[in-house]
Amino acid sequence: MASKAEEPINEQAIANIYSAMRSEITQIYSKITELEMEVSEHSLVINAIQPLDPARRCYRMIGGVLVERTIKEVLPAVQRNKEGIEEVIARLNEALEKKKKEISDFEAKYKIRIRKPDEVKEEGGRKEGSAQGVLVGPAVGSNE
Repeated sequence: MASKAEEPINEQAIANIYSAMRSEITQIYSKITELEMEVSEHSLVINAIQPLDPARRCYRMIGGVLVERTIKEVLPAVQRNKEGIEEVIARLNEALEKKKKEISDFEAKYKIRIRKPDEVKEEGGRKEGSAQGVLVGPAVGSNE
């Protein structure tokens, strides 16, 4: 009984679950992109302040407050933050691969096939062509 409760009841439920799964993948992709941008910014900061005198003053934004520190205090913190972000990116990539496998299994289980825009246009073109022929034929035959 428990397995039946977990199974989607109809096509709409399956489509909703599939849509939610694809949405999760999109969210993970966007988060990874956002974090990669932060890593890039951290790298720029590290490259800019590394060659400077460690006793030199620098300013760092912490929780919306600008604080004055020295480069020797800030550089290790920025490097730790960068490494932490890279670890989070690695975990998100693992989660992304799991979600991709999960969605692939879901597609196989319910025989879901994504139509490309080209396929939809081709089908639409065929329907229009056949519809034109159908409209012309019966209109002439029904009058007589």
